[in-house]
Amino acid sequence: MLVRHAVFPVAGLGTRFLPATKSMPKEMLPVVDKPLIQYAVEEAYAAGVRQMIFVSSRHKRALEDHFDLTYELETALEAAGKNELLETVRAVKPHDMECVVVRQAQALGLGHAVLCARHVVGDHPFAVLLPDDLMIGEPPILQQMVERFTEKRASMIAVQDVPREHTKRYGIVAGNPDGDRLVDITGIVEKPAPEVAPSLLGVSGRYVLTPRVFDEIANQPRGVGGEIQLTDGIAGLLAHEKVYAYRYEGTRYDCGSKEGWLQANVELALADPSLGKDFRAYLRSLEL
Repeated sequence: MLVRHAVFPVAGLGTRFLPATKSMPKEMLPVVDKPLIQYAVEEAYAAGVRQMIFVSSRHKRALEDHFDLTYELETALEAAGKNELLETVRAVKPHDMECVVVRQAQALGLGHAVLCARHVVGDHPFAVLLPDDLMIGEPPILQQMVERFTEKRASMIAVQDVPREHTKRYGIVAGNPDGDRLVDITGIVEKPAPEVAPSLLGVSGRYVLTPRVFDEIANQPRGVGGEIQLTDGIAGLLAHEKVYAYRYEGTRYDCGSKEGWLQANVELALADPSLGKDFRAYLRSLEL
């Protein structure tokens, strides 16, 4: 059961990073030497996805351009004999990868963004990746989830344990353990108060979903914040199909926040073979 389509909701304004995001999409913020969106696309590609669907808005042209052919740059690098850099540029979009852009005219919520991609996905299973959540694992997080999806033939939602006081920041699932990393979901609620949260399992920004979820999203009233919530669509899906939560193996950086973005830059720089040694020495030299 192949997952060949991935949806990237990228229409947000990125107000938490103003003024940097005044003219640059937040998904283009670099972590070390790659923009956030490229990390997410590479993760999807590693999981076997070949059609990347960007649910975008009119001010996100730079994101679209990043995955387009850059003839002038490639010609200049080739003429200068900078073959390693040339391969780096060409690797951004492998030849067998297709990029599709869909406009979300109004910011009506994550569920609405996913629904905007329905006509492209069709009647196929698909992934949803939120680029704000930079997720690093070995194997990549989405690949882990696709493997479980193929095994169970049911939707998968990435989850992690969260502090009780943070439940109001996440979708929270309830369910019964199924092996070491799966939870058979019995309920899911968007951003519950700590005193009523059904568990401490918070939804992270990776999903593998069956196409039935489109009907459920379309039939849901507006939820928390007056928005069309993906969480509510998944809750509706539970009445018809099994849905599993997956405790992923890896690390999540909340790059929707300045603190999380800075943490990602530091930790990935330290792990970089060409940067790590000197950067670590620099950090040690600081009077912290």
